Amino acid sequence: MAIELAPIALPATASRTDFDPDFGREVKGVKPGELTPEQFKEIETALYTVGLGSSPGALNLCTSQHGILLFRDAALTPEQQYALTKAFDPESESYGHGNNKTQSTKKSILHPDLKTIPRVPQVQLIGNGMVYNHEGLESAALKHPSHTTFHKTRVSPENEALGITRFYRWHIDAALYDYNPPRATTLYGITVPGGDRQTVRYSDDDDPSGEILSVPLGTTAFVSGKKMFQILPPELKSLAVRTSVRYAPHPYVWMAPARAKSDGLGIVNEGLELPLSELPEWEQSKIKTLPILWKNPVTGELHFQVHPCGAQELIVKPLPLGASREGALYPDGEHIKDLGKVRELLHSMQRPGIAPGLVYPHDWKERDLVLFHNRGLLHTVVGAFKPDQVRAFHQCNLAASDVPAGPTEQDIIAWA
Repeated sequence: MAIELAPIALPATASRTDFDPDFGREVKGVKPGELTPEQFKEIETALYTVGLGSSPGALNLCTSQHGILLFRDAALTPEQQYALTKAFDPESESYGHGNNKTQSTKKSILHPDLKTIPRVPQVQLIGNGMVYNHEGLESAALKHPSHTTFHKTRVSPENEALGITRFYRWHIDAALYDYNPPRATTLYGITVPGGDRQTVRYSDDDDPSGEILSVPLGTTAFVSGKKMFQILPPELKSLAVRTSVRYAPHPYVWMAPARAKSDGLGIVNEGLELPLSELPEWEQSKIKTLPILWKNPVTGELHFQVHPCGAQELIVKPLPLGASREGALYPDGEHIKDLGKVRELLHSMQRPGIAPGLVYPHDWKERDLVLFHNRGLLHTVVGAFKPDQVRAFHQCNLAASDVPAGPTEQDIIAWA
């Protein structure tokens, strides 16, 4: 039985001219925990490509992909969720940050957010409030990540009471040290509390003219890395296609004392990061240097995929021979080690891509399964819950068996 793909409902805030209508699809007619090999192949094709070419069975390599696949009312055990996630990369085995690694490193900014399912360490329990007798966990105190503990400034209590909130941290699911970024992530909503919508404010309270976005309570917000690249002006496209980002060792420990920007897109440059000498033991060979742009393995399209909070250095290649130097940034190449400049450049390139009209804030229902292309999208936790609002989700992503492919020499020539 062939799967059915239906367009996901776009939020009223989505730009009707700029939001990609193929961004996501709802999958109907199959059970995600019981897919046949043929059905999985259809799911994999749907995630990476829109449809078929002119001949039966021929993929249209010039089209875009559905970055999100949504299964409603899904019944899914942790074992089935792990198996589904692993099917996208059969050689992968470990959770994206290493099995149990986030909980063993108490200085990591991820430490409070994740609880490992004991019998399936690749699946994490996340959410808010107290959960009891859950998949082998006698009890778990869950904490929904909030901007109040990570941003340099916070929404005032008065505005918070009115439902004003912020994006927490725009990111890719990835350890960014030792382990390769996962290909896909699965999020499964088990307990989803209801409540009033909230309003994301991009800027600080003292700047009421800034952008805002209406979102469901506790939404997960997604943006397209492809769109983030497409909307850049030529000089920034040229810079992006020639640049790699070097991440800090143990970046989630390194960034823990620092504080984020009000839009959740990177760190305020105050020199608060943990000195490298105070990090857990690390090896130079395990530091990740990854291209800014990641290439879709089927369509060949380029996606701007950078976790700005963990970035430490930028390495820019020179312009290719014969390329115009007019208006080009760093035409002779550069190794940018000034952290303030690194953050300034990345923010200037990524900020247009999280504009309100380009954000998909998912409206979670119980037993929703969201499968997304972790090498093509950025996402963030949003909003805040009260202590008595219990939320329980299962998350799974697996450290990949390969490194994301970057731009080819032909891509560099085309965009530089």
